[in-house]
Amino acid sequence: MAKLTLQFTLFSAFYSPLISVMTGGFLAQEGLDYDWSVSPPGVSAVAALEAGSVDVVQSTLSQSITSLNKGIVPASVHFAQVNNTDGFFLTSREPSPDFKWQDLEGADVLVNHGGQPMTMFRYACHRAAIDISRINMIDAGNGAEMDRAFRDGRGDFIHQQGPAPQQLQADGVGYVVAALGPLVGACAFSSLAARPQWLESPAAAAFTRAYKKSCAYLTSVPAAEIAAAQLPLFPKADKAVLTDCISSYQKLGCWQPEIEITKAGFSAMLDIYETDGKLARRYDYDEICARPPLA
Repeated sequence: MAKLTLQFTLFSAFYSPLISVMTGGFLAQEGLDYDWSVSPPGVSAVAALEAGSVDVVQSTLSQSITSLNKGIVPASVHFAQVNNTDGFFLTSREPSPDFKWQDLEGADVLVNHGGQPMTMFRYACHRAAIDISRINMIDAGNGAEMDRAFRDGRGDFIHQQGPAPQQLQADGVGYVVAALGPLVGACAFSSLAARPQWLESPAAAAFTRAYKKSCAYLTSVPAAEIAAAQLPLFPKADKAVLTDCISSYQKLGCWQPEIEITKAGFSAMLDIYETDGKLARRYDYDEICARPPLA
């Protein structure tokens, strides 16, 4: 049985297409064994990919955009979509049934200051026509540190991926009031990346068949069933919370059965980075993306 090595840059239920390729048994159906890991905080999984220590990573087109902005040709390519919109939520400390994005003006907001999360937060504020300079954006550290800070009473709102917001709500600490995805719109938000030479291998074709099955599964199976299979990988999450999170992502349309990164989604990402002043030029699709190696 061939063995693959997979790595996540961030591990959350938002990346369920890659999680469920393991927990749904789809790799085993293709005769593939696997090891998986999460890259250290602040380090992209692309670093391990380019070092040759992993085969497939959960990443984002922005990794390649950043390299190309510096004049560096990426050693990896993005060959499949994971999510087609933003997967962050806003959680309020107080009940806010009539929440409006303008409520963030003058508020203390714990915002994820990672490169892409911050760019997307800025873009959502731009789309909501609010003055981001009037938001007190707090950098409380990485995801776990942000969560602890909010639980300790810091901030009026917090910006997180699932299932952290749903867990805060279940614990009575906060109230999920908005998702960024509807404001940001459809885009190639996150992706799978690999080295071009690996994509030519039989293992790559087998992995991609398994991954396509996983994506179809996520759009056709009840959230509770998906959560039950994934739960061993989320030891700190309640099953009901994980189910709520997965259901939320299904309703937002974050996951699609078609896995190819579309040119429309690619172009939308360029628009977002251009709006944030982080695009040296409009890159060509083939400089960053490749078609899935289905066979």
